[in-house]
Amino acid sequence: MPNARATHLTRRGILAAGGALGLGAVLAACGDDDPKTGGSADATKNAKSGPWSFKDDRGTTVKLDKVPANIVAFTGVAAALFDYGIEVKGVFGPTKTKDGKADVQAGDMDISKLTILGNAWGQFSIEKYAALAPDVLLSTMFDDAGTLWSVPEESKDKILKLAPSVGISVYDRQLPKPLERMLALAESLGADVKGARTVEAKKKFETAAERLRKAAKARPEIKVLAGSASQDIFYVSGSNLSIDLEYFKALGVNLVEPPAKVLKASGGWFENLSWENVDKYAADVIIMDDRTATIQPADITEATWKKLPAVKAGQVIGRTPEPILSYDKCAPMLDNLAEAIEKAKKVA
Repeated sequence: MPNARATHLTRRGILAAGGALGLGAVLAACGDDDPKTGGSADATKNAKSGPWSFKDDRGTTVKLDKVPANIVAFTGVAAALFDYGIEVKGVFGPTKTKDGKADVQAGDMDISKLTILGNAWGQFSIEKYAALAPDVLLSTMFDDAGTLWSVPEESKDKILKLAPSVGISVYDRQLPKPLERMLALAESLGADVKGARTVEAKKKFETAAERLRKAAKARPEIKVLAGSASQDIFYVSGSNLSIDLEYFKALGVNLVEPPAKVLKASGGWFENLSWENVDKYAADVIIMDDRTATIQPADITEATWKKLPAVKAGQVIGRTPEPILSYDKCAPMLDNLAEAIEKAKKVA
């Protein structure tokens, strides 16, 4: 990342650069511009006609004469709505990989049917957005200031003049809350939230949560560290602020994290370590940022990484710092961590 860009990071930039989120988002933002059905595809068509309103997590109530049809959303939000049968017209954020496949944040969406306004964090084509004649823009929020995720600060005023916006908070709360809020948003847009698929997915999530609780209680000695890798820096996440880590801790998972005074430099999100110091915190299980803009465990070549006890023991799994907020996508996150703790050897 160019030094000029790095030295002008605002608080918003810090959030993009790391926190629980790792460096991936900012690496993507510095880059060049550039089907499996999740539910009832007819849910949007079957939405009730007449006025529509939704109160978002900024306390803003958006009111329209009819249920939005031309929806534009951050990729992860669009993927969550797709699982509930709601399809969007346009997306912004990581959507398509270099080989043309769906990004991990795109979930089960058929990305060939989407207008991609920007394929990385912070990329947003106002021209393409305007051409879609959007009814509403949807995104998440990673701070308490109401900042819409991946909507560029420098052009947000122009963007937000074109259509009303809705923000779902994923800041400093546990995973179940934003899941509930996304479900409520989907219902307002016409999703059948009482349908068998959604009911079963929620049940699986609750079962997975109980499994993780039991695993953590049975194996309190197993230490879990959340990391994210870039070329020069290894990020260690704090357990506060991130919806997944806060929930894991609430379920009893023994999370290894930097002290609060160290986390303060990043607004509470993370500590950045050189690869020479990657062994600063002892862990039995490492959960690694799975987003495509970050370096994945199999591609890490640093000798210090390979010498870590958890790595040598094969006790490294993926972590999704920006979960697709549907019960269908979040249940496996809990199951995977529970299984890792259940099977882990004490190596730290």
